[in-house]
Amino acid sequence: MTSDVARVSAVRIRDLNKVFPIHLSRRQVVALRGLNLDIAPGQVYGLLGPNGSGKSTTLKILLGLVTPSSGTSEIFGSSSSSVSSRIDVGFLPENPYFYKFLTGRETLSFYGKLCGLSGASLKKRVAELLELVGLQDAGSRRIGGYSKGMLQRIGLAQSLVHDPRLLILDEPTAGVDPAGSRAIRELILALKSRGKTILLTSHLLEQVQEVCDRIGILAKGHLVREGTLDDLTGVTNLTEYVIENAPPGLEEEIATLLALRGGKMVSASHPRRNLESVFLEATQGDVNK
Repeated sequence: MTSDVARVSAVRIRDLNKVFPIHLSRRQVVALRGLNLDIAPGQVYGLLGPNGSGKSTTLKILLGLVTPSSGTSEIFGSSSSSVSSRIDVGFLPENPYFYKFLTGRETLSFYGKLCGLSGASLKKRVAELLELVGLQDAGSRRIGGYSKGMLQRIGLAQSLVHDPRLLILDEPTAGVDPAGSRAIRELILALKSRGKTILLTSHLLEQVQEVCDRIGILAKGHLVREGTLDDLTGVTNLTEYVIENAPPGLEEEIATLLALRGGKMVSASHPRRNLESVFLEATQGDVNK
């Protein structure tokens, strides 16, 4: 991973370590080990890993909820430990909690007021967000009657109230049915088209493949794989050819007779593994560092 970036990174992590002491004993739990990470503005970045790999700790450090043992983390050039960095961040936890007696519109108004909005500007912002997440027809319904997918979408709207540049989404489609999950994925892509940077965690690898520009895989506190989907899933020592109108027997003669036999080279690329196989290979067994 290149350490120099052409512009200020949306997220920049350097040599990040976190050790949790176990009280009443001399043992320690090492959650992160020398983590280095860059996320460019406008990217959708998927942070993957099994339970206990350090994903949640990384997010909590970026959100200022946990102090690292050593190393640095920055959000658009500002230390994530500073209160000022929160202005640029919206957060959706895995299981967001909202007051069930409030309507969707009242919920967004409540959080908008916490962010300093009021009057006509707040009313306009609430209407925009309800439309963005597809809940304009459910804005007057109480949150207690929302489905899991609707709760996730109102949570996304809540995280966008103050128009942050970075969204941190922890398992945004967890427990959501396929239709709701698709709606959330489409919303993530719509937010990307608006220039938002999105850092998300997920156990649903197929969905990560659909929305993420880059992917990092954590195991035992180490970043064991990192790159684009093509970087991670390409099989570089093999080449795959797709030929149009190939006559029988051309396979044996392809090296010298392709042009003479009327075949047409449509594409040449490396065959792919699926992201699940990359994930399992990267996270199973011991990590040697």
